[in-house]
Amino acid sequence: MAASTTTTDVFQSGKYKTMLITVDTSSSNLKNPPPKPLLIGTPAEVAEEFPVMVLLHGYMMDTSFYSQLIQHVSSHGYIMVAPQLYVASGNDSTEEINTAAAITNWLSQGLAAVLPSQVSANLAKLILAGHSRGGKGAFALALGKSSTPLTLSFSALLGIDPVDGMAACCRNMQTNPPVLTYVPQSFDLNMPVMVIGSGLGEDRKYKIFPACTPKGLNHAEFFEECRSPAWHLVAKDYGHMDMLDDETKGMKGATTYCMCKNGSSREPMRRFVGGAAVAFLRAYLGGDDRDLMALKETPNIAPVQITVEVRL
Repeated sequence: MAASTTTTDVFQSGKYKTMLITVDTSSSNLKNPPPKPLLIGTPAEVAEEFPVMVLLHGYMMDTSFYSQLIQHVSSHGYIMVAPQLYVASGNDSTEEINTAAAITNWLSQGLAAVLPSQVSANLAKLILAGHSRGGKGAFALALGKSSTPLTLSFSALLGIDPVDGMAACCRNMQTNPPVLTYVPQSFDLNMPVMVIGSGLGEDRKYKIFPACTPKGLNHAEFFEECRSPAWHLVAKDYGHMDMLDDETKGMKGATTYCMCKNGSSREPMRRFVGGAAVAFLRAYLGGDDRDLMALKETPNIAPVQITVEVRL
């Protein structure tokens, strides 16, 4: 990897113009439609091959709530594929993990048909990411907890404030299938991992609601169970939903403002999450660790106050 120098360009929009594409399961013009509706962010005007990231949404979230984050990462040269895993769901995430596996397998068969004609997907550099319960799902899929066998391999894993359950009746409760083992470095992932956490996630917004990311079920424990190489970045003054779009509409959108304790605004946290992801992927997929090491050595280059913990 290259020697590090302080830089902040990952926190700004990248050099590629992007476009958002919605793909429905019943698209009549597709020979092989996806198993679930997709929101895709892709570089739009360059004939080039790009790595692909599968992004799993949080509990009861719409993929549209991640459109600004998707465009940020995509502008740095990544194809982002965000499936709408469900509209409504209970506590058990087994089905959505299997669905995420089916979406992943579909990529080699159907993704090319929905991308701009000049854009190619490099599925040899495939990244798995997820937010909140989607982060749990991403870890579960990477750990082989899907009953649907994967036909593609992941090169890197990104957990965005992952949570493995909920606080209920004054105690923490893992939801099925449980992912955390409470054994340090027990995750046999065989890939680099970045875990991003929210400093306010453990705090209740209102006394009547539990914390969105209870201690013992959140980012800290996920990182504790990762083997090297693993990165743990925590945004001190921001909350569990602060990487979503500035405006999230509808009833679901309203819950993103009232259920979790939030920071002062979403834009800085979103730029941090997007930029940290890009720095991580440049290092481990592109062989250029300058941005990632700059974050480690000079954390104040991030748009939010962060702590950095690394296991190399």
